Amino acid sequence: MTPEQLVKTACPVIGSVGSGFYFIPETLAVGKEHGLGGFQWYVLGRGGVLGDVEAPVVEAAFGYFAPALVGKLWNASKAIMAPREAGHRYHQCAADLGRAKFSAIPNLGAYCEAAEAVVAAAQPAGLSLFAGIAAEPLADDLPGRAMQLTAVLREFRGSAHLVAVIASGLTAKEAHHLRRPNDWKTFGYDEDDRPAVTPEGQAKLDAAEALTDQLVLSAYSAVDESGAQALADGVSAMQAALS
Repeated sequence: MTPEQLVKTACPVIGSVGSGFYFIPETLAVGKEHGLGGFQWYVLGRGGVLGDVEAPVVEAAFGYFAPALVGKLWNASKAIMAPREAGHRYHQCAADLGRAKFSAIPNLGAYCEAAEAVVAAAQPAGLSLFAGIAAEPLADDLPGRAMQLTAVLREFRGSAHLVAVIASGLTAKEAHHLRRPNDWKTFGYDEDDRPAVTPEGQAKLDAAEALTDQLVLSAYSAVDESGAQALADGVSAMQAALS
């Protein structure tokens, strides 16, 4: 499996699995223990790795969301719980899901070794959310560690994609509408504020996708063929375990 094949095969699955703990009942229950609603816990937990920053910093890191929604949730949530504490605990929620679902998956050690090699090879410049979560400590047990690393790899490509979107001539708002038109209101936008959909816009989004693959390629090239296979097989098994 070439690095290009690995990126095409594994990254879409990593994107799905890596967010698998966000809104499950167990994660929501942890937020509720701290007095935070589901969306509040998501914003504070995911963004908390950035520290006690001003709302525009988190808005920029999240990218696709309406800034007003992120800012409102961030400011309300960090008044209840310290962001760094929330970021650390949210990362533990990822490990909790891994322990609950991945204990029977074979070869998780090889998956974790390969995933850590990719993270170590990734260039964090300009990728604030990835840099933040990559600095979080990892669980010692393999199932928990595997899920946490998958969440880290998800933020790697997600952060790189925002860079690619801007470089391709789109705003994050336009890219979100092209990619997820049915989630427009869920992400905090007004129905009457939809950007126009044009062939030129879609072409720019396609270019952003291709550029994103190029931006992450060097990091995924850090693993040899056996490591690439361990990554692809491992995340596929995780997806099956969560389905």
